[in-house]
Amino acid sequence: MGGTENKMEINEAQKKAKELILHYGDFWPPLSMMARITEEVGELARAMNIKYGGKRSKGDGDGREIGKELSDILFTTLAIAEAQGIDLEKVYEKKVEADYEKMKGVYSKNDNTNN
Repeated sequence: MGGTENKMEINEAQKKAKELILHYGDFWPPLSMMARITEEVGELARAMNIKYGGKRSKGDGDGREIGKELSDILFTTLAIAEAQGIDLEKVYEKKVEADYEKMKGVYSKNDNTNN
C-alpha cells in the first residue's frame, strides 16, 4: 500500500469499538460478552486446528482465517474493556513493564516447543 501504514493506538481502537457498538445498539451484559469472547476463542482454536492440527476442513470458508478470528477476539476484548471502564492501553503497558523479565523465559528464542 504505497509504504504508508495506518496504525491505530489501543485507546483509539477501543473508542472505535465503542462507536460502532453504540451506532447499532448498546453493550451486551457482562456475562453475554464473556460468552461471546469464549465463542470467538473457540473459533480461533478451530481455525488453528484446521491449519496446523488434525481437523479436516468442510470446505471453503470453514473457519480457516486465523487473522479474522484474532480480529474478532480483539474487537470483543476492546468492547469488554470499554464496557468495564478499563483503559486497556494503560493496563497493557503496565502488564508488559511488570512482566518484562518473566517474558524473557517464557518466549525464549531457544525454545522450540511453540513451533
